[in-house]
Amino acid sequence: MASIKPSVPKGTRDFSPTEMVKRNFIFDTIKSVFRKYGYQQIETPTMEKMSTLTGKYGEEGDKLIFKILNNGDFLADAGINEANVEMDSKKLSFLIAEKALRYDLTVPFARYVVQHQNEITFPFKRFQVQPVWRADRPQKGRYREFYQCDADVVGSDSLLNEAEFILIYDEALSKLGLKDFTIKLNNRKILSGIAELIDKADNIIDLTVAIDKLDKIGLDGVIKELMDRGFSADDIEKIKPVILLEGSNIEKLASLRTALASSPTGLKGCDEIETVFNYIANCQLITATLELDITLARGLNYYTGAIFEVKTNEVAMGSIGGGGRYDDLTGMFGLKGLTGVGISFGADRIYDVMDELNLFPTTSNQTTQLLICCFDKEGEAFALPILQKLRSQNVNAELYPAGAKLKKQLDYANSKHIPFTIIIGSDEIESGLLTIKNMASGLQEKCSAAQILEVINK
Repeated sequence: MASIKPSVPKGTRDFSPTEMVKRNFIFDTIKSVFRKYGYQQIETPTMEKMSTLTGKYGEEGDKLIFKILNNGDFLADAGINEANVEMDSKKLSFLIAEKALRYDLTVPFARYVVQHQNEITFPFKRFQVQPVWRADRPQKGRYREFYQCDADVVGSDSLLNEAEFILIYDEALSKLGLKDFTIKLNNRKILSGIAELIDKADNIIDLTVAIDKLDKIGLDGVIKELMDRGFSADDIEKIKPVILLEGSNIEKLASLRTALASSPTGLKGCDEIETVFNYIANCQLITATLELDITLARGLNYYTGAIFEVKTNEVAMGSIGGGGRYDDLTGMFGLKGLTGVGISFGADRIYDVMDELNLFPTTSNQTTQLLICCFDKEGEAFALPILQKLRSQNVNAELYPAGAKLKKQLDYANSKHIPFTIIIGSDEIESGLLTIKNMASGLQEKCSAAQILEVINK
């Protein structure tokens, strides 16, 4: 039998120990901030019922759901035979696949809230860091398996939640070492108000899809796209001052209030944005720049209030986070009227940004800090209690099994970037004094077993 060349499916990846240290640094940092703000972690199964997922992401999204074939003789169990096998693939998939890999964390979260509503205390603040799967065409920066890092609060319409999400983004990204990033804020009600201005409430998606491209195609490009989508020259003249808003956030809000004076919906959006800004004005942002950007229209079908997007200004990269408020997350599962707001961190993009800017710490408590090398079994027996004592003091330490040449043991330390080594031979056993070596500087010093921790911490 021919040997099979090992490989992973397209759009998936292995992560090396070095990469996992970096990924865990990102996840652990973000999780610590979530917990600080009162968010509790949940996990949902890798697979959900097909009926839970389908119909929630639109027709295009449904096509990207990875389906799981039923166990056993799934064709016979579904009553499929030669006579009826020529049915369309969509109908067939429902008969032979009752489960699917989760497409995102939001719909499973909605299902979780409805299913456990009698056990949950509202407002319910949860975070979730788990992989999701999409049968997308793999390309640079787009994978079929990737992690999402979400936080949501449901059961509260307070705009304090929106303000806290801004503070969470600011603190977490600052802790990761980012020095220059912008948190963009918009509100669905403002966009609805702009559409009302020109009696195009039904065309809000066309309007926002076009103005969302202002950065990429400029004003002329946006105008051309709006004309192509059926907007008149008069419509465009009315909304042009809104699209080209300039000045500080306060000045932009004042201009919007003037432009949207005839739209109660639009003015409500302005009030909500102003409330969030007022909360933040009483806090000191660490690093972030907060910007009102009415061209921001991400996930518009989904959001009903605030819309967030985070962009780094240090590296050419798409958004590294985003989210917004939704008024009926759980309505799809029969629990009406439960408002919520949530954000997500783009962990893979954040990883790329940090890698490019060399922001990952050089030392980490996720790697070995000390390697004990010994020449023989006597050294091994002498070293083991010392090793366990160090581990009890929260030092990540290893003992290289006796028998290998010293060069091989030191090469092992270098390959794993272990910062300290101790070599134990007969002299060390006799005197009780150990030689600890700093692998980066080459400096060596003698110490007793009790002093090792002190030397490492120096």
